[in-house]
Amino acid sequence: MIAEPAPTLTDLNGHRPRVPRHVAIIMDGNGRWAEQRGLSRNAGHRAGTENIRNIIRTFGERGVEVLTLYAFSTENWTRPRREVNALMRLIGRVINREVKELHRNGVRLVHIGDLQPLEPEIRKKVEQAIALTKDNDRMTVAVAFNYGSRAEIIGAVKRLMADGVPPERVDEQLFSSYLYTAGLPDPDLVIRTAGEVRLSNFLLWQSSYAELYATSTFWPDFDTAEVDRALAAYARRDRRFGGVSDDGGQDAGHAAGNGR
Repeated sequence: MIAEPAPTLTDLNGHRPRVPRHVAIIMDGNGRWAEQRGLSRNAGHRAGTENIRNIIRTFGERGVEVLTLYAFSTENWTRPRREVNALMRLIGRVINREVKELHRNGVRLVHIGDLQPLEPEIRKKVEQAIALTKDNDRMTVAVAFNYGSRAEIIGAVKRLMADGVPPERVDEQLFSSYLYTAGLPDPDLVIRTAGEVRLSNFLLWQSSYAELYATSTFWPDFDTAEVDRALAAYARRDRRFGGVSDDGGQDAGHAAGNGR
């Protein structure tokens, strides 16, 4: 799971490798990146958001259809109030700066998580960005903001119960339709930056058969070369989904998601 060297965009026969349909990223290391440079943590968060534009473009160019970015977890509210407030202002500025360009490039924005605790102004900006881009189909970018997977699963159970769904009707497909990610394929590849190797309450249900890739690179430094290393590592994985591969590791990942 630790980052593997030498990006390989073609094999020995000149063929392009398998590309994951859905990549999810835990964008970690902004604070440590800043501390190493004698900067404030907020400066690190600003550098991290500046990197998002290039990463979306790069994954889109590589053929990835869905990119999910873990921007703010339900646990992040426990951080110092000044840092949380700065993050909230930052997400508003990022939306103002980026949404029109993403729209012109055919990117559909979706949100996963709970918008209700956010300030009304920020919530309105997110909702407007979703509405503006809802018909775009070149790429989907899902922003996980105020997201926690355990809360998501508990919420899905509560909604199933509120809808009066009998236990015998509950299967994986129905349960998935009650999650924030309903309509999106499950992630094929989960990337975490900054050297940590854990999911941190991120897409626990959806990532049950995802390939995991960790790199020591901090998120602000996660660049095109790092993207290609991650994709090359994914292309070398043998995805068996609990079975036995008899085709040399050909990817069945697109059939394993909950569809779109």
